[in-house]
Amino acid sequence: MNPRRFHPGAGAAAAPAASPDVSAARVFFALLERDMVVARRELISFLVRTALQPLLGVIVFGFILPRMGFAARNYTSTLLPGILAITLTFASLQAVALPMMADFGYTREIEDRLLAPVPMWIVAFEKVVSGMLQGTLSALFVLPVARLIMGPISGLSLAHPLGLIAVTLLGAATFSALGLWLGTAIPPQQIGLMFSVILAPMIFFGCAYYPWAGLHVVPALQIAVLVNPLVYVAEGLRATLTPVLPHMPALVACSALLAVTVLLWWAGLRSFRKRALS
Repeated sequence: MNPRRFHPGAGAAAAPAASPDVSAARVFFALLERDMVVARRELISFLVRTALQPLLGVIVFGFILPRMGFAARNYTSTLLPGILAITLTFASLQAVALPMMADFGYTREIEDRLLAPVPMWIVAFEKVVSGMLQGTLSALFVLPVARLIMGPISGLSLAHPLGLIAVTLLGAATFSALGLWLGTAIPPQQIGLMFSVILAPMIFFGCAYYPWAGLHVVPALQIAVLVNPLVYVAEGLRATLTPVLPHMPALVACSALLAVTVLLWWAGLRSFRKRALS
């Protein structure tokens, strides 16, 4: 690849097409491999950052409260899919949003990637795929640990592996795309805003700690929470992991996640281009 200077003005309006001897796929996987190497070197801190809070929820709501009699023993069946959904949300979103804020910060490290001989959208897409992989890894780590802490879980089943994989990948894609949008739309100095104003309400009203069907007692809220993508991840995981309990149809959850992913990818790519050319 021939190096060239990156000018953040009009000269950078169109990213170069892949050169004849370097395919776009090769560049994409090279960028992805770099992110995976970085993630592997920071694996412990990554798991602590993304899995600690969900596991604390498992200990309090899935272990302590049921044994104190403040929560029913079978509450763990409802809680486990929700905890996995929260893990997927935190890991996928943070894996994209936080590096984006750093890359577009004072040092403008993103410019190194924009020098790659590929269209600009591939650079953004690689970030989303990297977030998906890290989010899935975090969820795979939490699942057996949560099961070990909670003990036997009534109704837990792995009889729908394809549905489980579909919900997991779509959920990871949704929140990775959301991370791309937030990471490029929110200034680094306002990162606290993302967690307090966006993430906190999303988690508490994302049907992670209770089933969506249970909100029929507050019909207005049951409809309002449907704008929250976490609802579809939690309900989709319930449909595939604990199908004997009340849940939203998996097809409905997957369809909603696909639609939200497309919308967030469009918004995230638009914001990415705007920041890259500013």
